[in-house]
Amino acid sequence: MADTAEFIKDLCTPAFVVDLDVAKRNAAVMLDRFQKLGVQLRPHMKTHKTLECADIMTGGSRRCIVVSTLAEASFYADHGYDDVLYAYPLPRDKVQRCAELCERMALFHVLLDNGPALQELKRRPLKQGKLWRVWMKLDCDNGRAGVLHSEPAALQLAREISETTGVELYGIYAHCGNTYGCKGREQIEAIAQETTTNLLQFMERLKAIGIQGLKSSIGSTPSCSHPVPDMAMLSEVHPGNYVFYDVQQSLIGSCRLEDVAVRVLTRVIGHYPHRNQLLVDSGWAALSQDGGGCLPTGYAVIQGHPELKLTSMTQEHGRVEPVSGPLDFGQFPLGSMFSLIPYHACATAMMYPVYSVHSQGKIVSTWKPVRGW
Repeated sequence: MADTAEFIKDLCTPAFVVDLDVAKRNAAVMLDRFQKLGVQLRPHMKTHKTLECADIMTGGSRRCIVVSTLAEASFYADHGYDDVLYAYPLPRDKVQRCAELCERMALFHVLLDNGPALQELKRRPLKQGKLWRVWMKLDCDNGRAGVLHSEPAALQLAREISETTGVELYGIYAHCGNTYGCKGREQIEAIAQETTTNLLQFMERLKAIGIQGLKSSIGSTPSCSHPVPDMAMLSEVHPGNYVFYDVQQSLIGSCRLEDVAVRVLTRVIGHYPHRNQLLVDSGWAALSQDGGGCLPTGYAVIQGHPELKLTSMTQEHGRVEPVSGPLDFGQFPLGSMFSLIPYHACATAMMYPVYSVHSQGKIVSTWKPVRGW
């Protein structure tokens, strides 16, 4: 049965709530930042996976987005989105689905970082004379997917893609995910600069062997929250988490805690004086276990209660105790509500089939994310 609460304080818990005003502000800041730099913002949808938030992030254009699953790609295509990049190393079992999306959409892009994936594209030529539009994934010392920028194999793969019949090498894509190990703006900017420099130098090496006119793109919420001037020489950027932000981003230095647009609401369901603990109705199925309880406040920040810690979780329960000293149980009667700021918004959002969206505590909408792969 649907929750018909008018205010978030009346929702059944656990509940995932989005502050619409904060999310819109975060999106507007990022759009404005890269418009001023003259760089195309291609926002990533993986954090929220909803139509409404995509509209906010694209300024209503319904164009130029990144997805991490084909379920997302199909969902956005069904709702009139175009220019969609499936930014995931091309899996062999999904080539046919990618081909169908290429054939039905004006602009659908795939990404690859190895020769066997390119051979899979050759084995499935597109209908109506269309070309596979390919981004090559480059590892700019970032340590995830991609062919290493400094290896001769990177230039060789780019050449192979550009010379393959039925395929167009469209751009070079790098993800500076190593910014997630940063602490503070200076470290973020150093990695953003290193990634940008490595990518731009690789683009020059491509030009030297006659491969020109390609797009260049880097991304991560930390690097795009604090872009360096050289990023103005890129074609695109592709951050995603910034529309929600989270505690992890605040610790990295991407944002302030007040920029985090999402909360998990939970209620006190038990008092246990013999172990100095409260029990709440949000466990790892409501928050995820991302962060592993690494915060001084455990698995989340309990808004307005720095003296409390979400110390452990089972699937459906969380245990709250004081950071130090005895707990004042009278301050937290059964049924009272806590607002938890999640460590990782992407992982937490994945736990919910619907988001309650509010403005100043009043529910104004519900968003239903696409799920699956």
